[in-house]
Amino acid sequence: MFDTTWRRCHTNWSHERNLQLGNLKKRCEEVGVDKEYAVYERRIRLDALTVFILLHSVMTIICCTLLIKTSMHTELIFIDVLLYALASLFIIFVLSINYKEANKKWVVYVTSIIAVMTLVSVDMAIHFIHYYAHYWDLNFLYDTYVLFVIYMFLPMPTVKAPVLLGCSISFLYIFFFFIETFFYNKVEIKHIDNLLNISIDLVDYIWFNLLGTFFRLMTDIIVRSSFLERHQFMTEDIMLKGAREQEKMLLHSILPPQIAQPFQDDIRSRIAVSGRRHGMRSRHHQQTKERIMAIQTHSDVTILYADVVNYTHLTTTLSVEELVTVLHDLYASFDVAASFYRTQRIKFLGDCYYCVAGLSVPDPDHAKCCINLAHAMIAHIRDVRESRNLDIDMRIGVHSGSLLAGVIGSAKLQYDIWGEDVVIANKLESTGVPGHLHISEKTLSLMVDHNFEILPGTQQARDDIYLREHNIKTFLIAATDITNSPAISKMSTAFYVLHPKDKSKPINLDVHEELRKEFAEMPSGILSSMFKFLSHKGDGRRPLLGFVFLNFRDPTLEYNFMQEPDHLFKYCILLSWVVYISLFYVQSVDSTTLHSVNYVMHALSFIFQTVVVFIMWYKWLCHWRYHKQVHRYSKYSCFIFYCSHEIQRNLIARLCIYLFTILMYFLIIGLVLMDCDPTEFVVLHIESKLYLYEMSSSVCFQPWVLTKMICLIIGVTLIFTGIPLTVKIVIGIVEASIYAIVIFFQYDYLFRNSSSTNPTFDPEICHCLLVSITLLSLYFMERQVEFNNKINYNWRVELLNKQQDAHITNKSITILLHNLLPTHVVKLYMTSLEKHEMYFESHKMVAVMFATLKNFEMDMSKLRFLNEIIFEFDAVLSHYKNECLVDKIKIVGCTYMAACGLHIREKRSQTTFSETEISWRDRHASPTANSLRREVSRAKEHMESFALRTQGVTSHPNDDVVFVITLFALDLMRTVWTINKLYKSIPLDKMFAGELSIGISSGEVMAGVVGASQVHYDIWGNPVNMASRMDSTGLPGFIQVTEESADILRRCGLECDYRGMTYVKGRGILPTYFVGIDDNLEFRSRDDWNGENM
Repeated sequence: MFDTTWRRCHTNWSHERNLQLGNLKKRCEEVGVDKEYAVYERRIRLDALTVFILLHSVMTIICCTLLIKTSMHTELIFIDVLLYALASLFIIFVLSINYKEANKKWVVYVTSIIAVMTLVSVDMAIHFIHYYAHYWDLNFLYDTYVLFVIYMFLPMPTVKAPVLLGCSISFLYIFFFFIETFFYNKVEIKHIDNLLNISIDLVDYIWFNLLGTFFRLMTDIIVRSSFLERHQFMTEDIMLKGAREQEKMLLHSILPPQIAQPFQDDIRSRIAVSGRRHGMRSRHHQQTKERIMAIQTHSDVTILYADVVNYTHLTTTLSVEELVTVLHDLYASFDVAASFYRTQRIKFLGDCYYCVAGLSVPDPDHAKCCINLAHAMIAHIRDVRESRNLDIDMRIGVHSGSLLAGVIGSAKLQYDIWGEDVVIANKLESTGVPGHLHISEKTLSLMVDHNFEILPGTQQARDDIYLREHNIKTFLIAATDITNSPAISKMSTAFYVLHPKDKSKPINLDVHEELRKEFAEMPSGILSSMFKFLSHKGDGRRPLLGFVFLNFRDPTLEYNFMQEPDHLFKYCILLSWVVYISLFYVQSVDSTTLHSVNYVMHALSFIFQTVVVFIMWYKWLCHWRYHKQVHRYSKYSCFIFYCSHEIQRNLIARLCIYLFTILMYFLIIGLVLMDCDPTEFVVLHIESKLYLYEMSSSVCFQPWVLTKMICLIIGVTLIFTGIPLTVKIVIGIVEASIYAIVIFFQYDYLFRNSSSTNPTFDPEICHCLLVSITLLSLYFMERQVEFNNKINYNWRVELLNKQQDAHITNKSITILLHNLLPTHVVKLYMTSLEKHEMYFESHKMVAVMFATLKNFEMDMSKLRFLNEIIFEFDAVLSHYKNECLVDKIKIVGCTYMAACGLHIREKRSQTTFSETEISWRDRHASPTANSLRREVSRAKEHMESFALRTQGVTSHPNDDVVFVITLFALDLMRTVWTINKLYKSIPLDKMFAGELSIGISSGEVMAGVVGASQVHYDIWGNPVNMASRMDSTGLPGFIQVTEESADILRRCGLECDYRGMTYVKGRGILPTYFVGIDDNLEFRSRDDWNGENM
């Protein structure tokens, strides 16, 4: 009978629970915005009060004008006009007190009561005056209007106060009717018709009080929900701003601002595309994506190279924490001084720190900036030397000229510089003297008005082949004492950047302050802020609203808004059901006869509305009954849940129910009108006047009762939630227009002879005036509700966009962090940063690789090829992950540095992969990843076999990292061979012809994050120094390794050829080895080895 859609019960109660007024108040308290909401609610109430003052003033002017213009005896209505005018002025004066900010809470209630009692007093005073002075039996003008004022316009913040005041005023009117009817008019109480008339009046007041209470409750729910949505939106916005600032900071720590934007756009576009595309399309897009190369030429700059003398001794004698502390003290201070002297730090390479002046912004004093920075660096390192008792000094080279600057590659992006003048500056540093500035003749020529003592350059510089080829004449400048320099004072505090002294101030104070400002600027509704919102787009993203119907100018946004589910619709259904019963009761009492067809139609209408009420409230009843226990609902209950869910989310279903409800109301009105014969009424009314008898009231309907029924129907029509405002306004206008036709044309005689509100005032105008005031009052207040709904929805849409943008930003931050730091360091570093601590680590076994392209000239055309090569290297690197993870550390010129073993492996397997595991992994990995895994698995098998044969030989659990980094090095050589072969087929003159020299070493390594303006992850230790020396002393086309690394590779089953004794700077003469590689760029395996041969 029911398909699976019904059986999937829609038992989720979260949306309905979130929209309960009690839960909304609790949420405001939980997020700490209850005070801000009280201020915001007051603004809304004051806006509504302003509307009332304008509306009441216009109504008073129109009413008084009509009285004067239409009255044949102005002396009779003089007192009416005077009382209306004075009361209006007095009410405006009293209610204006509420606009003062410093008022007590009770002022709102007192002024509201005074305003309401003024209206009631004027109403009753006019009635008494004309009744006893002129024997006019008048109807009240304000009895219904005052209830609209209480519930919709007065600035009372709680729902209870308007309900109490409205019920009190209603009781006052009912009591007056009762006293006037049974005591002053001497009518017998036992007469059933009089009691029924009183009951009709009673039901009328109950109607409008229920309508007003419903309006207040719905308004409070919508406004409070909108406020909470706005709070979430602003919180997300503030968090997004912070995330974007962090993203910008991280990006600028990698790249200078002038070239950062293309990379930021590329990262964001890749994230966005990855969210929209999947599978082959996404991979194809990434493969065909244009490679970014951001390199710029700078023709007038000064380059500074600084080297820490005796740095190797530091890395071998200090603990990891001491080393990172010293390096951070030095480099963070250098960063601060570089910023002070308008110099941009490029990077630091272990003991080498280099920067450029005049790079980001052209600076005619770039040479002077670098010279001053050099003096500050030497002064600071000497302070560190004395304070920490370390044998260190600084050797600095400075040269002016031109260079190329930018970023190459796709992973671990780092800003770098290239060019002949860069090499010259490096040579000046390496041939300089500790404690001195070694500068070129060109830099000296740019130093204007200096007072330094200029000394001849060093003999090493004069003997250097590269400097001689470029005719570089050098000079020395001894470091001067600049202890009192502002840069020195800034550098002295740079180390404490990670240790702020003031931690007492809560971080979220600024957030709360910004939220308060945003709340103060929130649009509060109908007047000032609404007009501002309607007149322009504000921040450029919000769509404009139409002025009359408040429709979104963007049709797509309007359509999506109309398709939103309405979880308050069930309250409207319940209200409409109660109103239908009330209308039916009034029709039954006021009509002369009810035919059987009337009962049938009422029965069908009642059954339909009751069924809809049951469907909409059945879920609530079940939740109320079973919310404390787990309950399995039947398929019939699930079907009812489904129907309720569909009605809430389907606009067509809601419109059908809404229109059918209005149709049923007008069916009752039609039956009332059909029960009255206007011709018969005219005849009987004339006869009663001629023969002086009182005509029975049961001949036709009572006009004022029917008018109040129409007002109630208009009220239900306009405050129905989940229906477009345009539809409600059109239907409300149609209802009022149809009733105006009834008043002035079809039943004009009946209405003309009904009671008026003032002497000689046309009753038809009085009826139309009440209907018009009802329609206008409800229209203006429904605009407030619709406005809040629209901006609430607009904020939700923007919130989703903010969340998506925040998701992209967070991903971008993650990508940027992974470009700065190795994968395993990112989370740990952020935790350390939050704790204002430095990050450092130590690893017992890490394999380090340096790979350099030999004889590679650094001009713009060659840099393009270098960029392609590094891109290919990074593509190879992307396959080395998980248990074979290789981290790219940095690129220095044509040198590619990487390491394996830096990631934390808590439980690294000591055995080979099982066949089942390899088989499973093969099915879920790329071919390259599979081959890597098999290679590493075979290497482990060799190592375990060797360990079994040689019990006395000790090994480290992570020795296989040496094999992994060697395998990676071989892949780089294969990549270079492929590129060489490709470019040899291109008919251009020496497009690319390069060979790769690679050095590898292994052992204990220290690592950490240092720097102030640009955080930098680096590794230190003997393996780093030795790998660099293996590269620099190696031969093109070979992988040179240390003796310790060669032993490990042999245990992994690889041939290692003894090269001989090689001079290594800082270590003397050491034995070195070449990894065995055949002509096909494959490892030569040692399948015939045994343990004794080692």
